[in-house]
Amino acid sequence: MRAVLQRVTEASVTVEGEVIGEIGPGLLILVCAMPEDTPETAEKLALKVSKLRLFKDDAGKMNLSLTQLGGAALVVSQFTLAADTSRGNRPGFSGAAKPEMAKALYEEFARHLNTLGIPVKVGRFGADMSVALTNDGPVTIWLDSAAP
Repeated sequence: MRAVLQRVTEASVTVEGEVIGEIGPGLLILVCAMPEDTPETAEKLALKVSKLRLFKDDAGKMNLSLTQLGGAALVVSQFTLAADTSRGNRPGFSGAAKPEMAKALYEEFARHLNTLGIPVKVGRFGADMSVALTNDGPVTIWLDSAAP
């Protein structure tokens, strides 16, 4: 799985003019499932995200995890993280998992975060969404479960 984590003071996702998910301080997490991913991949990625120290402590150092902060996560599916731009000017997305599998893994990832004690809000899989955020820092981290 691939994920882009953005530390936010607030974030929301809107579908057809209706806000369907919003959080205060925490992480906006854009997630893309890849064909080789499994439910175990989603679980491991959720655990990694929950432990990453991306939030400032009292000394101003990035020393606190999302769990320690007591922050929330807004999880949004984003197949475009699988973009292949190696040929031409139009990205290809054949490297992303098929929709049925991708939806299941996206939901599994969000469920695992919630199981770890993180309040989770989600976007709507496959919908045309508008995502709004106030990036804090800015801090943006890219994760790929296939990377060593």
